[in-house]
Amino acid sequence: MRLLLGVVIVSGVYDVLLGGALLFALEEVRQLFGTEPPRFPIHANLNGLFALAVGLGYFAILKNLEANRWYIWIMGPVLKGGGALLFVLDFLLRDSPPLFLVFAAADGVLAAVTLAVLLAVPRHGGHGGAASV
Repeated sequence: MRLLLGVVIVSGVYDVLLGGALLFALEEVRQLFGTEPPRFPIHANLNGLFALAVGLGYFAILKNLEANRWYIWIMGPVLKGGGALLFVLDFLLRDSPPLFLVFAAADGVLAAVTLAVLLAVPRHGGHGGAASV
């Protein structure tokens, strides 16, 4: 369970930092990635709020990881794995900046590690033979 705790904390910190950067340092993030200013900055700010909320959600479940494995599945393998895939597809199909692949790599690694840990750490508790998630 310690491994799962570590993954949850790392994921939470990652999302809180990303969300905070998009909310409070959008211009600096834009310059770092060498992109044009967004036509509608609210979209970047909303992405920041979303990432911040996901990160805070990770910290909200720390007291009972077992009961909240569903959150870890959705925000880890599903969201971060899907995000990694979308970043790669956007790079290949819509010519997004190569530096965006940093997000693909970070999200992809977190998704893969989370998936591996979720599968490796057995689910505890009597759920009468229900599928382990």
